[in-house]
Amino acid sequence: MNFENIRVEKSGSIAVVTLDRPKVLNALNTATFAELDAAFGRLALDTEVRVVLLTGAGERAFAAGADIRELAAVRAAEGKAFSLRGQGVLRKIETLGKPVIACVRGFALGGGCELAMACTFRIAADDAKLGQPEVKLGVLPGYGGSQRLPRLVGRGAAMKLLLTGAIIDASEALRIGLVDEVVPAAELMDRGRALAAEIAAQAPLAVVETIKVVDEGLDLPLDLALLREAECFGRLCDTADKAEGTAAFLEKRAAVWKGN
Repeated sequence: MNFENIRVEKSGSIAVVTLDRPKVLNALNTATFAELDAAFGRLALDTEVRVVLLTGAGERAFAAGADIRELAAVRAAEGKAFSLRGQGVLRKIETLGKPVIACVRGFALGGGCELAMACTFRIAADDAKLGQPEVKLGVLPGYGGSQRLPRLVGRGAAMKLLLTGAIIDASEALRIGLVDEVVPAAELMDRGRALAAEIAAQAPLAVVETIKVVDEGLDLPLDLALLREAECFGRLCDTADKAEGTAAFLEKRAAVWKGN
């Protein structure tokens, strides 16, 4: 995949998508969103790829936010479309059907923080800075930040960040649940690849169905969510991977997954 604003690299079952505009702190402009949309669309269909890492080029930023020059020109007539465009790309990442791990170093602000929140996990370097400072620009988060942040950290902690525009460090982000791990900056990508490899070694269909049942269940009453779990469990019981996984366990050997 050849792009101008991002890089996509594959190694076995793991793909790495890198925002590649370090001179502008990997700001998310229209062209970058278009390339992310195309790249993740292809990755969704790539059966070889089981886990995706998402990161930013350089040492200063994962993504410092939306392109402010573009935002400054947006008026009411275009504002809703501007927001929906970004929401659509992030929703595609969130519902990719395979895990996406954000590896965050430096600034992840505004749209950059929203991009990280759309991922399955967030690993932060110890130099990471995260926040939703849109109120300082006279707007609110437009790429899902006002909705995903409360779901991750709770209403109170989310409101504090959203209404003050505060920028927090990695340790505070870990404390409130905005990120899942914090590691030394030099170890960030190694840790991301290690976690990706650990997930990629599991039964592919089971990973996909687990993501689906968790995400769908969060929006359902518990009784319906439990029924959804039972339905997914039942489907997996009739797969070749389930037969292989149970046989491998009983025979004390490593499973060989076929993804069916």
